[in-house]
Amino acid sequence: MRSGGNKAALGKIGWIIRQMHNEASKRDAAVYRAEEATRDSPFKILVFTMLSPRTKDETTLKVVERLFRRAKTPSRVIALGAKKLERLLYGVGFYRVKARNLIRVCRMLRDGGVPDTLAGLLELPGVGRKTANIVLARAFGKSAIGVDVHVQRISNRLGIVMTKKPEETERVLMEKIPKRYLRTLNRDFVAFGQTVCLPRKPMCGPCPIRELCWRVGVK
Repeated sequence: MRSGGNKAALGKIGWIIRQMHNEASKRDAAVYRAEEATRDSPFKILVFTMLSPRTKDETTLKVVERLFRRAKTPSRVIALGAKKLERLLYGVGFYRVKARNLIRVCRMLRDGGVPDTLAGLLELPGVGRKTANIVLARAFGKSAIGVDVHVQRISNRLGIVMTKKPEETERVLMEKIPKRYLRTLNRDFVAFGQTVCLPRKPMCGPCPIRELCWRVGVK
């Protein structure tokens, strides 16, 4: 492994992110459709992000749209009751656990809005650091990076980090990436990971950033 990280990629990170965005948009990345469908409401963004782990974005989006046709506020979600909420969330991974957490979250949010701080979001049941950072970036436009499997994989493949744990990856990216790119980094890395830089068989041939990528771990 070369030391010092991929300085060439870091020096052109803005160009790289734009290329990721353009290529993934052409390929209709699911995360962009999800962002468009949830952008009008921090609560909807929070719910989508809470439900998305272990589930494809296409499926999560369908479930969120089904839920919000029935209940658009914390009070109305609570009024559904656990069993009905479970039926509405069927399709997402661990839907029973997520239903319980969502009801608990809605009880906490009933008299106020979605917290706009990391500490406030982390107090919510079922909300970890990744989810909290994604909500901060997407709902409130803050400079935060949610490190999911796509961000972890692609940032290491590129060679801009050499990390194994999401918390470490977040710390290094926050240090290395200019602030103006932080808010959309998760979204564009996820979109690129869904369409081009796939987990097992990345499409290196048509990849627009292949000349700057170290392809760490790619056979």
